[in-house]
Parts: sequence; C-alpha cells; structure tokens
Amino acid sequence: MADETKKPYSSLDAKPNADSLIKPGELVDLVEVTPLTLNDRRIYNMMLEHAWEEIDKPVVHHVSKATLRGSHNSNDRIGDSVERLMRAIVKVSVLVDGEPAIERVQLLGGNIELEQPDGMLYYEIPRALRKIIKNSTVFARLQKEVMFALSSKYALTLYEMVQKRGNLRFKSSEKFKLEELRGILGVPKGKLTTWSNLQLRALAPAVEEVNALSDYNVSMTPYKEGRRVAGVVMEWTRKDAAGQSAVDREIEFSKVGRKARMEGRVEAVVEQAQIKPRPAWLERAGESLRTETYETAKLRFPGYDIYHAESEWRAWSKDKEAPRDPDKAYLAFFRNFAKSNPL
Repeated sequence: MADETKKPYSSLDAKPNADSLIKPGELVDLVEVTPLTLNDRRIYNMMLEHAWEEIDKPVVHHVSKATLRGSHNSNDRIGDSVERLMRAIVKVSVLVDGEPAIERVQLLGGNIELEQPDGMLYYEIPRALRKIIKNSTVFARLQKEVMFALSSKYALTLYEMVQKRGNLRFKSSEKFKLEELRGILGVPKGKLTTWSNLQLRALAPAVEEVNALSDYNVSMTPYKEGRRVAGVVMEWTRKDAAGQSAVDREIEFSKVGRKARMEGRVEAVVEQAQIKPRPAWLERAGESLRTETYETAKLRFPGYDIYHAESEWRAWSKDKEAPRDPDKAYLAFFRNFAKSNPL
C-alpha cells in the first residue's frame, strides 16, 4: 500500500517574488540578546531573500550593496549593520527530542564586502541557523513596500509577527507576557521598563503604523495579574477590499504627513487621482473594477492610460482561469506592463 503520510509543509517550499520575501517563523519571534536597529532588520531580511534558494546549504551567498542600501546614498550604514548582525546573538524557541528548548545562535557568519560603492557583499549563514531554517514549517510573507514604509523597528517586528500568524485558520489572537514581548520587539535592557512607557513609546505607534500600512488590523490589549499589567493579548483580522485599497493608496503617498493622516488630523497630502469615466467600449470586455483600484493604478503608474492597460490585461487573461481577485491581478499585470512598455 502506498504511503499516504502527507509531508509537512516546509518554509523552504514558499518562494519569494518581486513584491514579497519569506522569513521563517523562528526568526520572527526570536529574542535579541544584542538589540538591532530598524535598518539592521531590513538589511537582514533582504539578505535572507537573496540567500533563499540555497539558504539551507553550506554555500556563500551574495547580494549587491545597492540592493541593501535602498534609497540611502552611503555604504557606511551597510557595514555598520553587517557588523552588528555578526555580533548579534539571538534566542530561538525550538524542539529537541519533542521537548521545548531555547537555542542561542548567531544571525550572520563570515562575509566579504567589495570596496567599490556598487560592489557585492558575500556572506554565509551559520550552520546552526541553517538547521533551524531547514526544519521550519511556519513563515511570514513580508511585503517589501510595507517593510520599507514602516518607520520603527517595533513597527517592523509587529508587522512580521502579524504576517506570521495572519493565515492561521482557527486562531486570531495570542497572549504575550510583557518580558516575552519586550524580548521579541528588541527593547534594550533597562529601557521602557514600565507598561506606560512601553505602550506609549513602542506599542501604540507600532500598532498605528501596522494598521495604516498592512493588510491586517491589529490590536494589543493589556491584561492584568493582580493590580499590575502582566502582558497583552494581540488580536488580528484581515482587512476587507476597501481597507486594502486604502493601504495601497497610503503606501503610494509621501511619508510627509503620514502621521497626521493616520491620526485623521489632515486631509491626504497627495490629492486623489482624477479618474476619467471608463470608456463604453471597455464595458464589453468585462465588469468594471473598483474605483479604488483605478485610483491606485493612476498613482502607481503616472502617465499611463489605465483603461488601455485594463484592455491589455483582459486580452492577455481571456483564455486563462479567472483570478480570485481581479483588482489585484490587474495591478500585478500593470506593473509588468509598465516595465515592458516604459514611457
């Protein structure tokens, strides 16, 4: 009789794409013995992405410094981050012979940085960490636009925590003790020691940003043991289509004025895109997409005819299986269309 035992899904089976990268769950809920900065975390996520195809193998990976640098003009921050990542020791929750355990590992092994500004960085993933990643079965899919839009390491960590848990079918909340949460967030020892400071300086701003820029609404509600706050209950729900469209528009806006927009104190800094009526000839091709989708397309691809792109998309997808989310499928097609047809 054939073996019907189903192979457990591995994090390595998940694949990054142009918009998102994969981070093993064990590297989301880790505790930093050596606190890292927001830039350190972003750079490390990009290094994981570029190593992903062979991340469980004892090979040397490489990535261009321009990729890690992003919009920053100097390579100094890359070198500083790499050195902090090499010194970083983290505590990861693992199972050893079925028993829960804590494993202490380094995040980054030896590396070589070519000196020219547009040179490559060659690096290794430590053996112990490769084993953890190879055995991982839970992961977070991180949208790169969101990762670079978030403005604090606490917001980025909270975003990763939610992305790791968002697709769980029968779970939408989780309890964290305060010390556990401080460790995951990477709060330096001796900092934000009271609940009020942790809430004011770390949690509240992080929740606000994640709610404004991610596909989920998240809340962090304190609970008490006796008279003192002992921990928080994190709850998350996926946004509806209108909420996701609002996120798309906010990410397209300048960071200038974002805090005021999140707090509802001012109107959006960027005026809403002016959308012409959908031409009658396109009505025969299919139902109209959401107004928010056309607005997002107008903001993302200025200068392009959004309805011509829709016509091209509908012609391209005519004989293909209908997409589960036509609005997202259209925007994904538009991105490739714009790359192939530069203005």
